Amino acid sequence: MPASAPTIIATSMSLFSRGQGPYDLRPGPVFDLAAELAQAGPEPRLCYLGQAAGDQPTAFTALYGAFAGTRFRMSHLALFPMPNVDDLRAHLLAQDVVWVGGGSVANLCAVWRVHGLEEILHECWQAGVVLAGVSAGSICWHVGGSTDSFGRELRAFTDGLGWLPYGNGVHYDSEERRRPMMHRLVADGTLPTSHCTDDGVGLVYRGTRLVEAVADREGVGAYELTRAPDGTVQETPLTPRLLT
Repeated sequence: MPASAPTIIATSMSLFSRGQGPYDLRPGPVFDLAAELAQAGPEPRLCYLGQAAGDQPTAFTALYGAFAGTRFRMSHLALFPMPNVDDLRAHLLAQDVVWVGGGSVANLCAVWRVHGLEEILHECWQAGVVLAGVSAGSICWHVGGSTDSFGRELRAFTDGLGWLPYGNGVHYDSEERRRPMMHRLVADGTLPTSHCTDDGVGLVYRGTRLVEAVADREGVGAYELTRAPDGTVQETPLTPRLLT
């Protein structure tokens, strides 16, 4: 069964390390949450999209290794140097969950548009496929956010898909420039009301409504930034539910 409402999980969370090297990974609890919201049954179908990092083969290897032996039925959709499946729409609509990896959100959205994925993914979202992702895979669903897509210094990105009518800030606690940059972008009107996540936190949207924040560890949070008429920004903490 598909999700009961169009669902997006926008996060600064993903895989956990098993401690035996950079590619020795296991799924974090956010993937079980995504499968639950997708009403996926015992063998959830999960497709990984890695265009934000240029469809790196090492990322695919790490993902397949992480999910080996789990209940998830993994696949991936690559667009570099050409699509690896004949029918992009049919493949994505057959999934329970689509997970988008991190990297350059500017490149991600541009490549998706060239290949018609903006329309296909919107159809998937409306059809009940749960769309989810980390970092660039979080910002992309929103109006925009702060990004290092254009260089080492953070800049504004406002060309997201915009299905969620908010700004989005990721890695809010682990990269010191993220918080002041998001405050500045909301204060000057570059971004609308924005939702931000510490590492280990995700935001669950049903339709365009934020319904809850979730976390895969203790001591982390989510935040809503709103602009007052005088141009000041109010940051309101959103307490996440701890996933187990």
